[in-house]
Amino acid sequence: MNRNRENIPDDVKSFVMERIPSVSFLEALLQLRASEAGEWNREQLAKKIYVSEDVAEALLNALHSGGFAERVAVTSPTYRYRPQSEEFRHKIDKLAVTYSRHLVGISRLIHGNGGSRS
Repeated sequence: MNRNRENIPDDVKSFVMERIPSVSFLEALLQLRASEAGEWNREQLAKKIYVSEDVAEALLNALHSGGFAERVAVTSPTYRYRPQSEEFRHKIDKLAVTYSRHLVGISRLIHGNGGSRS
């Protein structure tokens, strides 16, 4: 079980523990990242990651407030991937690569840390 976590770089572990509150948050982040120029609304994200529209809306708001995305339109809220800095973008890129190789390890790290974050 710990073997998966040992293969995860320490900086990625720290980033996950500090900034990624749930697997659904990470999945939403990775969807926005995958279509960087695209704009996402709650309906689109809900369909793509199999959550309710209310959950998708909460995830988009959390991505925005966390510095992962920008709100493009307010009336009918849409969001676009826009990390708060290049350094932040590089951390997300490294997390995306690590997640593609260690999906279970990252998922366990997120679930194992869930009780320590609000």
